[in-house]
Amino acid sequence: MSRLTIYRDNRQDSTVISNLFIDEYMKDANDAQIKVYIYLLRMMDARQATSVSDIADKFNHTEKDVLRSLTYWEKRQLLDLDYDNAKNLTGIHIRDLSACGDAKSPDHPVSSFVPMPTAEPAPSAPLPSMFPDKISAQSVTLEPTIYEKPSYSADQLREFKNRQDTAQLLFIAESYIGKPLTPSEIKTILYFTDVLHFSDDLIDHLIQYCVDKGKKDFKYIEKVAISWAEQGITTPKDAQKASARYDKNIYAIMNGLGKNGSPTAKELEYMTRWTKDYAFSIDIILEACDRTVLATDRHRFEYAESILSNWKLQNVQHKSDIFKIDRSYQQRRKNTASGTIQRQPANRFNQFTQNHYDFDVLEQELLSN
Repeated sequence: MSRLTIYRDNRQDSTVISNLFIDEYMKDANDAQIKVYIYLLRMMDARQATSVSDIADKFNHTEKDVLRSLTYWEKRQLLDLDYDNAKNLTGIHIRDLSACGDAKSPDHPVSSFVPMPTAEPAPSAPLPSMFPDKISAQSVTLEPTIYEKPSYSADQLREFKNRQDTAQLLFIAESYIGKPLTPSEIKTILYFTDVLHFSDDLIDHLIQYCVDKGKKDFKYIEKVAISWAEQGITTPKDAQKASARYDKNIYAIMNGLGKNGSPTAKELEYMTRWTKDYAFSIDIILEACDRTVLATDRHRFEYAESILSNWKLQNVQHKSDIFKIDRSYQQRRKNTASGTIQRQPANRFNQFTQNHYDFDVLEQELLSN
């Protein structure tokens, strides 16, 4: 009986992961590193191109998370990163894990029902154009993983929880998150103090900042913390300034008032009041900015504050409310103008304040004398 050729009409819909990776490498890697490596295997098997930004979007990580993961696996000698002359990342060579072990696994015989393939297998060369040229040299500058999160033991966690000042910090965090913290979340806070060297005030501000953005996931909070550490942020004031620099609404307001550069502390205070305390949408604030620019060249933040505080008192919630206030104001001016008595032009007879006399009373006084 002749051998049978087995084939199927669809492409391979699976990704093979080496047992050596599961047994020796996966246990020491964090969530982002594991996801990045497995996704690279999947894309290599599918012969599809990808980029740092694509991987970051895929798993809701930052591009720096992806780059740190690639560096981690390169140090573990599971892959090689290829660069061009301009130091742009252009490709990844995923190494054969069987060559990374202590001994190579023996070749497995092919099943008698499946013949050896007639075509040459695809080479395991680096993926061409895996990372497009749009990634700049600056964006792929790989930094040392100085913020690598340790694996804290139960004893270390217990010691941290027993510190005198830790109870208050954990209570504040639980108040923001709205639930008791898990051991993993407590380890993350330990990481903030132990590795990132954040003060209690900065950790307080960090968690509040993320919760205000609707993010209570500690993985997200950890990413923000690492970003702050990389920027050299050490105080809540530094964090507030840094956040303002990356807030597109802040830039829009600054441009609306004809301002360039980063806002001062006082200007940031005004804008925070308009967006947070007054809870105005950006279109209402920009309307006030337009009116301010037309009215004055000086003290524009103060002038805009007078407009917005007045709109707040009049319960403005939408831009249409502003137009109603404008129409009402114009109508009052029109009514006032139509009811005003036309004054005579001043001359030498009427330029002084005119007295009004009761001539009947005066005549009676003259007759009685």
